[in-house]
Amino acid sequence: MTTDTSERGLERLICTALTGHPCEPPKAGEVGELQVGYGGTGWTCGNPRDYDRQYCIDLAQLSVFLRETQPEVAESLALNEDGPTRRKFLARLQGEISKRGTIDVLRHGIKHGPRDLDLFYGTPSKGNEKAKVLFETNRFSVTECCKW
Repeated sequence: MTTDTSERGLERLICTALTGHPCEPPKAGEVGELQVGYGGTGWTCGNPRDYDRQYCIDLAQLSVFLRETQPEVAESLALNEDGPTRRKFLARLQGEISKRGTIDVLRHGIKHGPRDLDLFYGTPSKGNEKAKVLFETNRFSVTECCKW
């Protein structure tokens, strides 16, 4: 068996390590979901059409996460339509990541206007069902962006 030493081969290895299978982007309009028995480390394959290169974020995954966990906040951010409200929020998120770092922003969330946004839920303590449900809403995606 020969080894694929191309860039595409490396991408497939990374996707397989993170998701449990080589990433083939979802069809247009679909948000990648974790597959039953996905195997990897909890990541899902992102759709290149959903990745915003300017702000370095998968808008579909962020939108689904916020709608599931903080629906009133998600509605106010208008992530599904390109406009000043969404751009202002994404610029704020990008600025906080640049200033504080990704890990700190994930752990502590951000304040945007009058709202506090959680962007990640930590590992729940044993027996804490509410925290377990929130932890399971976390979304991490890997997206092959160079193909579009």
